Amino acid sequence: MTLQWRENFAEDIMTYTWTGAQYGIGFGSALAIAISYDNNHSILWAIIHGFFSWLYVIYFAIAY
Repeated sequence: MTLQWRENFAEDIMTYTWTGAQYGIGFGSALAIAISYDNNHSILWAIIHGFFSWLYVIYFAIAY
């Protein structure tokens, strides 16, 4: 995550905008992969659960 700074000289206003990651896996996918691999010790299941990301994380939180 980076902080970008722009200065608007016409209105004398400083504007700050936050930009996050645009490419790659998100936090939900990484969390689902870690939980899945820790439970199943299977890379295939970790990839499948990473694809479903937050759905698997919520399922895991409810089921266990």
